[in-house]
Amino acid sequence: MTRDADGRTMRERMLAGDLYIADDPELAEHMLRAMDLMEAFNASSARDPQLRQRLLTELLGAVGEGTVIRPPLWVDYGSHLRIGARSFANYGLVALDVAAITIGDDVQIGSNVQLMTPTHPVDPDLRRAKWEAARPITIGDNVWLGSGAIVLAGVTIGENTVVGAGAVVTRDLPANVVAVGNPARVVRTIGPGTGTEAGPEAAGGA
Repeated sequence: MTRDADGRTMRERMLAGDLYIADDPELAEHMLRAMDLMEAFNASSARDPQLRQRLLTELLGAVGEGTVIRPPLWVDYGSHLRIGARSFANYGLVALDVAAITIGDDVQIGSNVQLMTPTHPVDPDLRRAKWEAARPITIGDNVWLGSGAIVLAGVTIGENTVVGAGAVVTRDLPANVVAVGNPARVVRTIGPGTGTEAGPEAAGGA
């Protein structure tokens, strides 16, 4: 493993949210472990749900009871991704968990959603030297992320919020709203009596 001037490993720098070098033997081993489990999960049969659940439990930091993730699933480390109970992620979830990704209970995630914690320096010299960093993502309880939505580093989405299909979430969203577009913007509030239909601006399935 590689240590910096103050004695921290690259993994310790990464987990602290500081700049780090990803090309590090310790980090490479963690990533290879995740790839082994991820490839096994993605190749598993729908007829063997117990195997799928065992692989997910081993791969991810936490998986709540009743949660279903349909393969393929793509992660960096897996161990930094925690998902609550009764949640559902459709095909093609990309969760680059360099920093922590925390997903609450009863969350609906459409196909091909991307949760992207990594960042890179704007400074060209630092970028050329391969320094990078990451910021955590938090998805509250009962959120619905429409198909193809992208959530960027450092974002928190409040409970019950709906993110429209294809939206790019660049900053925090409050609870109980519908947000659409690139960058995602709030278009209405969700409250009692809102109705059963999300409306065309948020349609995108789970």
